[in-house]
Amino acid sequence: MEAAVDEDDGTFTNISLADDKEDRESAVLYTKQENELSIMNCDIDGDMENQVEMEEKTRLINQVLELQHTLEDLSARVDAVKEENLKLKSENQVLGQYIENLMSASSVFQTTDTKSKRK
Repeated sequence: MEAAVDEDDGTFTNISLADDKEDRESAVLYTKQENELSIMNCDIDGDMENQVEMEEKTRLINQVLELQHTLEDLSARVDAVKEENLKLKSENQVLGQYIENLMSASSVFQTTDTKSKRK
């Protein structure tokens, strides 16, 4: 069963699925419009896939940039906390020394020798 192909119009395209003549008779027939439509669909699908990939890449890049900024902010915060910690340690040492000096100067905090008082 052979399909007639109009050479001038080119309405049908015969696509052979095998090399021998018997199988050629049962070849699949597509119109040029169907072929063009499937090619356009492939292009659209390809473009859609590319667009989806580009959107995904853009989303990932934005997420990475956001995480980098967050990391920078956290790093700056850690540095600030370290500085504050050192400052507080220094202040605590000064206060501790001051309290020790007050305690040694006050008779209330001096140790009493109970043996010397009994004699």
